[in-house]
Amino acid sequence: MMEKVNLAEKFSIFNDYWNPKIVGELNESFVKLVKVKDEFVWHQHENEDEMFLVVKGKLLIKFRDRDVWINEGEFLVVPRGVEHMPVAEEEVHVLLLEPKTTINTGNEVNEKTKTNLETI
Repeated sequence: MMEKVNLAEKFSIFNDYWNPKIVGELNESFVKLVKVKDEFVWHQHENEDEMFLVVKGKLLIKFRDRDVWINEGEFLVVPRGVEHMPVAEEEVHVLLLEPKTTINTGNEVNEKTKTNLETI
């Protein structure tokens, strides 16, 4: 079904951090929204690239050899196999475009791992 999605409206539905919500599907990928704050975990995705689009705020993606700031309205694609850790000093709203097989913590399984994502 073709329906437009209002990002601000969808972000207003939830308040939890590091818990992606599915808002659409594109080919074999999910369009996800997530609110983030503080540090995530070091991880990598062996088989999937991951796109971070900052809708609101400023997100830091740490790599082992450098750090990259993503400002509001900017995005970054992290290639498969590249270890990274997202960090948000303040609340940040992020749109993720990822293959349906992507698990948020990649090769790390811990209390932040989310496997049954809610569709909103």
